[in-house]
Amino acid sequence: MSFADASLTALRVFREVAERGTLTAAATALGYTQSAVSRQIASLERAAGTPLLERRHDGVRLTPAGQVVVRRAAGVIDQLDATARELAGLPDERATVRLGWFASAGAALVPNALVALRRTHPAITVITREGSTPTLVRALRAGAVDLAVLASAPPYRPPDSETPALELRTLAERGLRVALPAGHPLARGDYVDVADLAGQRWIAGSGADQGMGVWPGLGERPRIAHTARDWLAKLQLVAAGCGVTTVPASLVTVVPAGVRILPVRGGPGEQRRILLARLPGPLPEAVAPVAAALRAAAVTLDAGSG
Repeated sequence: MSFADASLTALRVFREVAERGTLTAAATALGYTQSAVSRQIASLERAAGTPLLERRHDGVRLTPAGQVVVRRAAGVIDQLDATARELAGLPDERATVRLGWFASAGAALVPNALVALRRTHPAITVITREGSTPTLVRALRAGAVDLAVLASAPPYRPPDSETPALELRTLAERGLRVALPAGHPLARGDYVDVADLAGQRWIAGSGADQGMGVWPGLGERPRIAHTARDWLAKLQLVAAGCGVTTVPASLVTVVPAGVRILPVRGGPGEQRRILLARLPGPLPEAVAPVAAALRAAAVTLDAGSG
């Protein structure tokens, strides 16, 4: 069996595994059993004559051969999907750009960029999806998104160790802040001293993101009163007086009533970067205006949150 005999189904399954990072997550997304996904991957590896995935305790990682396959598979699948749409008489999607973004970027940055883009480039359709930074990096590698807005914290390591390295551009860099109920004693000033954060009730992220929402480097085990994945839910809990949480400065312009967002003084500076990431190579014609709109929106948002 040669690789030319690999099935389209196997290629789709392989791209999903590469994007999701685990066989289980890919099976759930596709509506398959995990054993069915394993069989498709095994058939593709037989056709390739070499392992395409490295199985690890925390999921899978693409081998060098797997990186080649997922890059080529993305092009094949996209071309076949475009052909199917053309045969069905559906609109041409050559001006469609797929954008991924991490949670808080969807509060203001991405919507503001899309509003501006509709005015300047109405023929471009942008399809967006939210995800964690690791998920979006895998989606870039798998060819499932064209651009991704990522979050980065010190020491600002590359988002992954794969080659070729992703092309990164810093959209903004601002200090992390703390969100407090408007009636909270610490909300009376213009800033919060880091020592005063001891003993506070925190509203943190859920699951693997539980550390998000708690001030980094606290000299104690944090008292987590509530967990929520959604930033708006966290801020509404703050407004209700249920606790405090951390927020990026970019959310200053979209906080609900009853919340004060203040900088924190003392201790190491807690800076956060917003990055725009893509695979290296020439920027596709339709992608360039989207990237430009995100850069412009980040400048405007940065000015408004100062």
